[in-house]
Amino acid sequence: MGDEARAGEGPDPEGPTARRMRRADRRAQILDAATRAFARTGFAATGLDQIAAEAAITRVLLYRHFDSKADLYAAVLDRACRRLEGSVGSDDFDEQAIPALLQAAAADPDAFRLLFRHAAREPEFRGRMDGLAAGSVDIARRNLAAMIPDGAWLDWAARLIPTLTIEAVIAWLDAGQPDPDRAADRISRAVHGVIDAASSPTRPGRNEGQVHI
Repeated sequence: MGDEARAGEGPDPEGPTARRMRRADRRAQILDAATRAFARTGFAATGLDQIAAEAAITRVLLYRHFDSKADLYAAVLDRACRRLEGSVGSDDFDEQAIPALLQAAAADPDAFRLLFRHAAREPEFRGRMDGLAAGSVDIARRNLAAMIPDGAWLDWAARLIPTLTIEAVIAWLDAGQPDPDRAADRISRAVHGVIDAASSPTRPGRNEGQVHI
């Protein structure tokens, strides 16, 4: 395992400050700590010693739950995906989808940023994130088909809207979560702007390639 090889068993693998916990609770604690650490410095720059320190446990104890850093990172992503699907659903976009997405992001900003901003940049996990993105496009296309005629502009909107929505939520997090009661409406208006652009014919008098302000 190289620098991620198992450390030797010490006399107190729980560490001097760690309290004994049920296995499931300890695993959740490690996942919470790993989410924070990975969101700060990324996969490559984050060591297991840093994660163990974040969780206030020893590296030995961490290895009782996860075999490697990659195993831990994959578990963090899997949990983030499950929680997001539980909050937002996995098939339909309706008027509750964006509020639910914002609520999920606000509940765990580190996991949201890790899932949608950082994980796609990690070569080991790019395939997993590409699959998630492709699934989002398929769902968007199916839901938009009733509003936008079949063709290139439907494909354009189906590819743009998931990216726009996620980036809008991340920008909202980065801005300090302003106006939380109306944030979903603001993002929804941006999404509907894409739908209007894709479904409406070009207005008379506008020439292709000419920019109008």
